[in-house]
Amino acid sequence: MCGRARCTMRPDDIPRACHLNGRSVRHVDMNRYRPAYNVSPGFNLPVVRREDGGDGQAQQEGAVIQCMKWGLIPSFTKKTQKPDHYMMFNARSESLREKASFRRLIPNNRCLVTFEGFYEWKKDGSKKQPYYIYFKDGRPLVFAALFDSWKNAEGEIIYTFTIVTTSSSSTLEWLHDRMPVVLSDKESTDLWLNGSASANFDTLLKPYGESDLVWHPVTTAMGKPSFDGPECVNEIQLKRDETKTISQFFAKKGVNSQKEVKSENRTIKEEPESLKEETETEVKDIFEPEEKKELETEDVANNQLLARSNESDAKSAVSDVCSERATKLPAKREYEVSSDDKTHSDNANEKLHGSPVKKKSRGVNDDHDTMVNPGEHTKKMSPGKPSKPAAGLGRKKAPSSGDKQPTLFSYFGKG
Repeated sequence: MCGRARCTMRPDDIPRACHLNGRSVRHVDMNRYRPAYNVSPGFNLPVVRREDGGDGQAQQEGAVIQCMKWGLIPSFTKKTQKPDHYMMFNARSESLREKASFRRLIPNNRCLVTFEGFYEWKKDGSKKQPYYIYFKDGRPLVFAALFDSWKNAEGEIIYTFTIVTTSSSSTLEWLHDRMPVVLSDKESTDLWLNGSASANFDTLLKPYGESDLVWHPVTTAMGKPSFDGPECVNEIQLKRDETKTISQFFAKKGVNSQKEVKSENRTIKEEPESLKEETETEVKDIFEPEEKKELETEDVANNQLLARSNESDAKSAVSDVCSERATKLPAKREYEVSSDDKTHSDNANEKLHGSPVKKKSRGVNDDHDTMVNPGEHTKKMSPGKPSKPAAGLGRKKAPSSGDKQPTLFSYFGKG
């Protein structure tokens, strides 16, 4: 199969490549031709055909170089149908006389197509590597082809062609199973272009297997039809070491797997006792004896006792701290009570009788009487926060000589 090619030739070089020396050549629609390094079906390319009409002598002496589209559109195609140039861009030589699209073209519509080289892709799994195939001496390749004309709905006559292919040669079958029919000399080009309809073309439709047809890998960017330029034909270096490593990896993997199987079998044969011991150990682990279970039960009980003892120690420590705080608080209260006047003790005695005590306290400026309720004093002496005695209530001034209340000294003095 040939679906990509390089066609950068000048129109004047085409007659010489097709061995048309000394023959009259006419150019048709060559203004449509655009040289490119990456041509594909749908491109306008120069094609060499016989001259129209006249007697046989005129047809043999004259030739036409006409620009046609690559990808055959048969003349019986409907005018309203959209042309698809990828449908018939190749024609198998084995079925030329069987298919109507090609059989009717053999008598008068044989032609020649010239390329500097063509491209084929090597499939490697999901990857495809393109190769550029060309003559070693740089001369153009001439392919056998068939052409036809078709009139579309607008009335325009479009000329199209297809390249004849055959089975691949022994030197290229590693790359692809098909290749174009190469016409390498003047005899073969004259027979295909000017031979009669009854001529035996089978001698031409054979794979080209000469050693002057060479190839090299090119960039994978060739996969895009829009990619064009001299970079299309530049040789690249494939990473062959990695490819060999991958193939060797799989080969070694098979050998190593066999060795591993053998070593495993050998280990099983040489060490049956160790396997037996391991099996017995696993059985023992699954079915534990009663003694082992009893030991585990005792360990659980000891751990629970230890946890309870730790909990009781923590509670006793908390109770000690609380008792220490409780012992400190009453001492502080006793100290405060003892530091008060005798009037505090009197107030305590009056609290027992349940009657309020009327006391006279002297302020800074005036004298006034204050009624003290024993309940108020008790509230201020709460164990949580020892309160300080209020001014004029908690702490009393020592009675002066002018006070009417008798003192203890005056009591003993009277006696």
